[in-house]
Amino acid sequence: MKDNTIRRVLAFFLLISAVLVAVAFVAVRNINRSAASSDWVNHTHAVILEAEALLSGLNAGDGAMRTTVMTGDARDQAACREALGSIAEHLEVTKALTRNETAQSQQVHDLESLVNRRIDFIRQVLAARQSGGQEATRPLLATDAGGETMREIQRAVEKLKDDEMTLLAERDTASFAQAQTTRWTVWLGVALDVLLLGGVAWLLRDDIAARRRVAATLHDANVLLEARVQERTAELAAANSRLSTENLERQWANQALEHQLRYNQLIVNSINDLVFVLTKAMNVSRVNPAVVRLTGFEPADLVSQPLSRFVRLAPGNGETEEPMLDPIQQALKEGRDLRDRPAVMEDKRGRKTAVRFTLFPLRDGDKVVGGVATLQLAPSSPASPR
Repeated sequence: MKDNTIRRVLAFFLLISAVLVAVAFVAVRNINRSAASSDWVNHTHAVILEAEALLSGLNAGDGAMRTTVMTGDARDQAACREALGSIAEHLEVTKALTRNETAQSQQVHDLESLVNRRIDFIRQVLAARQSGGQEATRPLLATDAGGETMREIQRAVEKLKDDEMTLLAERDTASFAQAQTTRWTVWLGVALDVLLLGGVAWLLRDDIAARRRVAATLHDANVLLEARVQERTAELAAANSRLSTENLERQWANQALEHQLRYNQLIVNSINDLVFVLTKAMNVSRVNPAVVRLTGFEPADLVSQPLSRFVRLAPGNGETEEPMLDPIQQALKEGRDLRDRPAVMEDKRGRKTAVRFTLFPLRDGDKVVGGVATLQLAPSSPASPR
């Protein structure tokens, strides 16, 4: 989620940057065009002013020429020549301004022909006045009685001004359109950037809300986990307490069992009857001190040895032969007692002694795992040599 949000925000900022670059490009281009239009407007005004100055200078030179013809004053003649010089200067400036405009350049070229012709006429009049006096100028002035050349010049200047005014209007319209385009481009770019920034803000707010939801979920999960941990800790503490109690009870039981076994061992060791603890296979696993004392065998000589090596049951009443199956083994297998049966015990020196044999099976649940055999000496049957 974090990576997706970062990528989306970066995409929005890239779009915002692209919009800003596009707006800047269009704005700079329109500003350059506006500057060019402004230069053209100034250029148009300059052409109009030079044309008007040219016409004014021509009128001033024509007036000074007529005054010179009437007065013959050198100052009027100098003023006329000065006016003619300014006419030539304005004409050159006008030609320079319209050099890159084909139509206007042609108009100025035609105007130049008319102006030069008028300047030549004025100079001829001045030369005639200086050489022949006022009478010499009359034929020249008579040819220009109607002022047709001045009217042509004036019409040419007016046409040039009208054409320049038309261009000025077109350039003003183009400049206004460019300004409007720049304005709308800027406003549109600002609006798009505001919308994109709003999208970024919405993404950030949505991401923050999602993070808050995740944080709340994690908090609830942590609270639940903490509660479960506390519950589990309490259960473990209770289980540990129970285990401790059970361990104590088990220790007490083991101690009691050890004490009981010790008591039983003391009891078994203290009796005078011979006690044999047997396995299910009829092997001796344990004896009491009376067995060692009466047979002369050490416990190591008796343990793991079959009981039949030391003890045999005597035939019962009416029995002439030993049974095919050992009665002790049969009783142990069937899990029944043998009580007070006559038997013969052989000691280490081979002497045989009549005893009374008793067998009690040992059980682990319902299963016979061994037995306990006790031998009691018969009072009337002392031990006899082999």
